[in-house]
Amino acid sequence: MRRVILDLCGGTGAWSRPWREAGYIVELITLPEYDVEYVDIENIAMEFWRQDVHWRESNTVLYSDIYGILAAPPCTEFSLAKNGSGKPRNLAQGMETVQACMKIIWACFKYGNPTFWALENPVGLLRKFLGKPAYTFRQWQYGEFNLKPTDLWGRFKCPVPMVMKEPVDTLFQTMRKRYKGGKTPGKGNTFAFDFPPVPGWYNGPKLDRAARRAITPDGFAEAFFRANAKVVL
Repeated sequence: MRRVILDLCGGTGAWSRPWREAGYIVELITLPEYDVEYVDIENIAMEFWRQDVHWRESNTVLYSDIYGILAAPPCTEFSLAKNGSGKPRNLAQGMETVQACMKIIWACFKYGNPTFWALENPVGLLRKFLGKPAYTFRQWQYGEFNLKPTDLWGRFKCPVPMVMKEPVDTLFQTMRKRYKGGKTPGKGNTFAFDFPPVPGWYNGPKLDRAARRAITPDGFAEAFFRANAKVVL
């Protein structure tokens, strides 16, 4: 039996990586190859169309194969950090991708029977549209040297945190105190949480600051997998 994890807007595929390593089939639907807004939804399968080629090429996914759905729509328009940037928000544009993800999720449950679904976004204005999240975590709870509170909506089993008490490291506490302002002194002219390191497993194109910060922490990805995988293949 094929067990497919549908990873929507997954970027580097960090969140779905434990599933792939365990033998699940991961369908990574993310730019530049695929756009969640370009999909044909039928009653047996959905067809995602390639956006990075000049000919019509698609990826067909059967609902009956889908075990779970992960979704991580861009947080740019919902980010609290944008309050101080001086740049205008476009919430309608931000919601277009969220709605596209939800449309796919709805279809999966209408025509199939996934075990779980989860949609994540850093704590921000998306709460105004999706309501109270099912789960909120901070990266330090899963072994990361970072704060970044993150919300999850959906139907899933909550992962068990690896760390129960917030670190007392001096630099970490400095980050905590100054996080709201968006800047924390780090090495040289960088900032500790603004420039997270690239994971050792990643071998794709160069990532900018926003892409690095969007990567799902390894500890959380593994914990979420262990909570929601019925068996390791």
